[in-house]
Amino acid sequence: MARVIGILSLKGGVGKTFTVTALGDALSDFGKKVLLVDGNLSAPNLGIHFNILNPAATLHSVLKGEVNPKDAVHKLDNFDIIPSSLFDNSVINPLKLRDKIKYLKRSYDFIILDSPPSINEESLAVLNASDELFVVITPDYQTLGTTLKTIKSIKQKGIPVDGLIINKVHKKDFEISSENIEDTAEIPVMAVIPHDINVLRAQSKFRVYTKYKPKSEGSDEFKRLAAALLGQKYKPVKMRRTFRWLNPKRQDINRTIFYESIFR
Repeated sequence: MARVIGILSLKGGVGKTFTVTALGDALSDFGKKVLLVDGNLSAPNLGIHFNILNPAATLHSVLKGEVNPKDAVHKLDNFDIIPSSLFDNSVINPLKLRDKIKYLKRSYDFIILDSPPSINEESLAVLNASDELFVVITPDYQTLGTTLKTIKSIKQKGIPVDGLIINKVHKKDFEISSENIEDTAEIPVMAVIPHDINVLRAQSKFRVYTKYKPKSEGSDEFKRLAAALLGQKYKPVKMRRTFRWLNPKRQDINRTIFYESIFR
């Protein structure tokens, strides 16, 4: 039975869809069957990442009851996706998402849900359908402010947030540190993804970043996060592994705590 992971943020441009694709690919590399679903119904991006622009069946079709959920699945090399429609403006009920993907849970190990950059019915649908939630943030004060608002709104609904993923990190002193972000949000940082121009290069070629640059620091972080979610060991590049063992980062410690709390 699939675990459903929701990827959220209240601010656009932080890299939610990028995170969905990279984490999905990393989980697939551990031999897991993964489905990505574009829960951003009003401004979908997931299909664009794979040059799927006008498919016959989409999540819109599923929510309207026009097709069976399995008939909206598009099979790619390393995982499957259900895109949303770029052109369907009809009125639909996003809150049916949980019931619709229920029929697919037996076919996958993980279902990862993309979400819109706002608190509305679409994001509520993702919240309601998810077993675990991760919030994507960039290390600037504007994004931290909207992230705190997102987390407060989610907690008011009695839904726990499992971790933060900090994206587009330039490693400059004007950025907020992961420690300060974690302490302010009171949510553990589970991955820190450095800024990398190869993210855009990969997207221009309709490829997943973790396949385009599999040995990059960002890909390494996604693989470490995937391993923690699975309770499996990940063996990174030897020098990187030795350095991180001598001087573990905050996210390394949090992933270990998460692993032990779930699997031991």
